[in-house]
Amino acid sequence: MANKRNVTVRMKADLEYEARNLQGNLVNIDMYDPEHKHAQSPMDLLLSALGSCASVDAVLMMKKKRREIVDFYVSVEGVRNDGVPAYFTDIELTFVLVSPNATEEEFAKVVALSVEKYCSVASSLKSNITFKSEVKKPE
Repeated sequence: MANKRNVTVRMKADLEYEARNLQGNLVNIDMYDPEHKHAQSPMDLLLSALGSCASVDAVLMMKKKRREIVDFYVSVEGVRNDGVPAYFTDIELTFVLVSPNATEEEFAKVVALSVEKYCSVASSLKSNITFKSEVKKPE
């Protein structure tokens, strides 16, 4: 049996949704224009998922090397197609590590491993995913 994950996305209003996983964790989502936005959009969430996935592995690898982490963050910028669908054509991740005992070279190697080998989100974005949709009546 494959390792499955499951979320349920429920409409709250025309442009507002909430996603809940099996453990009950909730994420609010909206598609409002920036001046009315109070949650991330689905495309924002995709960038957030990629950045957080790559970050976890990078941080754990640096800690395994016994490097002190004073601060860490990643900025993720996506460029979208002008047409419909407005999918991402390019994504750039900029990792920043503040550490008194880590070198830029070793951090760059860790980031490359994280993004190119260990991050499941990055691998999913590069793969050919099979999508299946079905419609059913409420129970």
